Amino acid sequence: MTVHDLNSHPVTSSRMKFMNKNVYIILLFSLFAGIVSAQEKLASKGEIPILAWYSIPSGETTVERYLEMKEAGITYQFNGYANADAVEKALDVALKAGIKMVISCPELRTDPEKTVRRFMNHPALVGYHLQDEPSISQLKGLGDWGRQIQSIDKKHFCYVNLFPNHADSSQLGTKDYMEYVREYIKQIPVKFVSFDYYPIMKDHISKTWYNNLEQISGESAKAGLPFWAFTLTTNYDENHVTPQTLAAMRLQVYSDLAYGAQGIQYFTYWSATSTNSPSGEDQRGAPISATGKRSVVYDRVKLMSQEIKNLSGVFLGSKVVSVRHTGKGMIPSGTIRLTSLPKAIKVLDTNGAPALVSVLENGDNSFLIVVNKDFLNSINLTVYGDEAVKKVLKDGTIVPASAYESSMELDPGDASLFMFPTEKK
Repeated sequence: MTVHDLNSHPVTSSRMKFMNKNVYIILLFSLFAGIVSAQEKLASKGEIPILAWYSIPSGETTVERYLEMKEAGITYQFNGYANADAVEKALDVALKAGIKMVISCPELRTDPEKTVRRFMNHPALVGYHLQDEPSISQLKGLGDWGRQIQSIDKKHFCYVNLFPNHADSSQLGTKDYMEYVREYIKQIPVKFVSFDYYPIMKDHISKTWYNNLEQISGESAKAGLPFWAFTLTTNYDENHVTPQTLAAMRLQVYSDLAYGAQGIQYFTYWSATSTNSPSGEDQRGAPISATGKRSVVYDRVKLMSQEIKNLSGVFLGSKVVSVRHTGKGMIPSGTIRLTSLPKAIKVLDTNGAPALVSVLENGDNSFLIVVNKDFLNSINLTVYGDEAVKKVLKDGTIVPASAYESSMELDPGDASLFMFPTEKK
């Protein structure tokens, strides 16, 4: 027996069964694709900048190396160069790879006007590095230098990174850390505040880290400036985690972002040994080894960078409503214990475990971020909210929170994110 299609071509019954089966498979695939495409995704006006310190050495300035760095999710790179010609070569290569550069060379200091005019219109330029960790006595000179640069080029930022709050008075030039931060903001024409702190030790977190985040976040907000913070991606000394685990990096990144950081900086990208490090420190185990090979940290950085990119719709341009801490024992010095929740969140229980709980506003939506402050162990977390509460997944997908159990295991150093409409005022 034969049947005829609309074009009167004969088709056997066995071929008809085969065609029907394929039509069925296609319909199922189309239905599945429709469900996937219908999933709500975070909207974002851009991406959180990710800057790499000690990125690619001058002698390795190739498009292939820069594309490798871009593949790791890095958008800005910083490195010191021996001269302006080396900077120009790196800018040209960075442009081909789609990377922006914070530049530094001796000519920027000795002849800032000529150097700025040489590079200010280069499309790969994003900023000018002035100095790392200055003392308070150096701030005025840096301010004068920064204003000289800004008088020529207001488009690109001047970059000066601050000491952490555990620096001693001989480093700061003052006994008062807050005076140091305020004078930096007052005297240097920065577009954002940057500070470094590497808090993750082998079995604990530095006691003053969260206080430092409170200090920088607070002073930046008062000045109407964003701030950028760091995560350690290399060996530092015998006291820190070696090699840098994903849990340790997540704890630093999500704590920074929960406090309102608008830029994340990796220290370092390329391993700096005592022979090639500007600081003279011996730092190995970075994403790219001193021999130019990838380490396991490269893949961790790549994953971390992707999470930051996916969640830019939560953090980029957000306003910090509150940052609180939980735990049975003492909470970190200078921080505030969690005592209340947004109306949309009915229950939040960390079962006595130490966690950071942040509420951010971003447009019409608010976000609850819970960070497990234990980078060695999981914690049991219970979050229950009203019907408007949604869960934000690491790929930026948004799903009803009710689709998940209200009690969950939160991995070491990891964060769980929830979204709900911002309360009308």
